[in-house]
Amino acid sequence: MMETAIKIAIYIHAFFGAIGLIAGSLSFMVKKGSKFHKKSGKWFTIGMLASSGLSVPIASMPGHENPFLVMIGLFTIYMVLVGNRSLRFKKRKTVASKVDWGISGFMALISALMLAAGLLKSGEIAVLFLFFGAIGLVLCLMDFNFLRNPHKTKTGWLVQHIGKIIGAYIASVTAFLVAGTHLSGLAVWILPAVVGNTATIYWILKVKGVKLKLPLQRASSSFSE
Repeated sequence: MMETAIKIAIYIHAFFGAIGLIAGSLSFMVKKGSKFHKKSGKWFTIGMLASSGLSVPIASMPGHENPFLVMIGLFTIYMVLVGNRSLRFKKRKTVASKVDWGISGFMALISALMLAAGLLKSGEIAVLFLFFGAIGLVLCLMDFNFLRNPHKTKTGWLVQHIGKIIGAYIASVTAFLVAGTHLSGLAVWILPAVVGNTATIYWILKVKGVKLKLPLQRASSSFSE
């Protein structure tokens, strides 16, 4: 009976995960701020929260234990919540609430526990715990800095939104590769984070008005001069 319930939960988890991945991909491809971007973003939020909310208990059940999927699930929930709540700060009078501090504070605690677990273990498990624990703490420290003065810059809320939503998308892609395709190895866990964080840095610099030139563009400019 229990196993049947778990299987049903897995199917529901996969269904909402697929909705989240499709909606997230669409939201990245369309014009930012458009009606379609906002609508696909809402479905991404629904899909990711439902899918990740189910993945945590499922990956904690006897016979289905997977600490890494629990970790990815918690990361996804955290980033989706923070990414969406950051939109509130578009209004200049909005102040950080206890909920904002609580979400980031809880994730900081989880990240610290990951680091501790990584120091106590060895092999690939240790590397993954240390890697994601470190990323989690850095993200939370950035949150705390933002929450202390959310209106320090005009685009602070947007930078926070972009960073967290792309992070949630990275986490969902990683979970799909691990659980959906059954691929294994450190590269499957770390490569999506590296690619996604590179994209995050690009978009954040673009939002801040930093002009970026690709190597070919630089070469072309030098040649024309």
